[in-house]
Amino acid sequence: MKFARIATTTAATAALALGLAACSGSDSSDGAATSGASAPAASGPKFAGQTLTMWRLGDSNPAAQKYMDELNAAFEKESGAKVNLEWIPWPQVNDKFTAAAAGGAGPDVTEIGNDQVPLWQSQEALSPITELVQSGDQAEIPKNLLGLETIDGDVYAVPWGAGSRAVLYRKDWFKDLGIEVPKTWDEVVAAAKKIQEKKGKDVDGFAFNGGSDANHLLAAFAWSEGGEYAVKEGDKWVGKVTDPAFKAGFATYTGLVTDGLSSKSRLTQNTVDIRKRFANDKVGMYLTAGWDLPGIEEDSKGKLKGDKLGFFPLPAKTGGEAPSFFGGNDITVWGSAKNKELAAAYVKMATNKEWAGRYASEGGLLPIYPEALAKLKDDPAQAPFAAAFAKAKAFPADSNWTEANETKAVLQNAARSVIEGKASADDALAKANGEIEEILNQ
Repeated sequence: MKFARIATTTAATAALALGLAACSGSDSSDGAATSGASAPAASGPKFAGQTLTMWRLGDSNPAAQKYMDELNAAFEKESGAKVNLEWIPWPQVNDKFTAAAAGGAGPDVTEIGNDQVPLWQSQEALSPITELVQSGDQAEIPKNLLGLETIDGDVYAVPWGAGSRAVLYRKDWFKDLGIEVPKTWDEVVAAAKKIQEKKGKDVDGFAFNGGSDANHLLAAFAWSEGGEYAVKEGDKWVGKVTDPAFKAGFATYTGLVTDGLSSKSRLTQNTVDIRKRFANDKVGMYLTAGWDLPGIEEDSKGKLKGDKLGFFPLPAKTGGEAPSFFGGNDITVWGSAKNKELAAAYVKMATNKEWAGRYASEGGLLPIYPEALAKLKDDPAQAPFAAAFAKAKAFPADSNWTEANETKAVLQNAARSVIEGKASADDALAKANGEIEEILNQ
């Protein structure tokens, strides 16, 4: 078994989790052994007298506790097993997971950030639950939502609730300047230039993100062109950032600066930096999510909120909406679960349409099932995120991706070298491709 100490869960995942409310439900579907494991036997509930330990991440609150109580009561009624629920505060998650992976006291089932699945799978801390998503409600979960959860053909976690990104814009500026909400990339560019013309050269019409979370923006452009970062061929990762499709998205990304929509002096800013500038009237549009709104209100001392702000889906240069990174939280069976059949039955119930639907709707997240997601198209607040999420994708499902994405900032460095005129796009991406392959295959 391999052991490693990892960085704390990413800010995006933590932000999502802080807004979560737990959900509950019952599973009426049939299918594989894992899906039917909790069905009462003729002589009584199959798992009567057993106890299952479940970890929820973050701090409890009355609403979340109520939902978990309902889920656990429903599961106990159906399976006969009692559930021991433990809340793990975010600052303790890394230490608790590390200790459990090393053979310490761990859960049977745990909530987990979807971007953490490859990492903990690489530590042999998660149990494969492939059969669970092959029947019942779970068989309807779109395969693109299982990108981070599927490793070498096996599924290691099930999506529970999701989040996506859209373009946050100054609705009040748009109104004052007579700008319609953009539906095409050309309209985004025109809106950005008009904002700069009227609000000043120091204002970013559409902010370039070149910081730690830059790939959320670059990915949207690259994926919308059909590009990929890397694909697994056999047991080896092969970089794809030199392919024409990725290059096209990369050109749109760097073009935010080279075409003058964002300042060349701010090449390393991340979403937090952009949010603060947005709150101080220095940004017209940028890619983010609803979790930035409280910070903007605080940073602006209450001046920016409500009717002054709005979201719209990021238009793809090729038409339609650009895909968004699939962020969110999963639920999974821990590798050392005492009774994996019992644990899988719990996951099966928690992620069916009823309970997963409540987890999302009551927790302020997006549902993972298509029919529920489609209903959000008429909700002004959720429609922009639902449109992006309908095409959501994930970064390469490898435990080393964080090193390429954040630690060594491979694509950020490539973009910077192009924008600063130190390398051509072809040369910069060729170098990045080699670095990505080296990192993912180590």
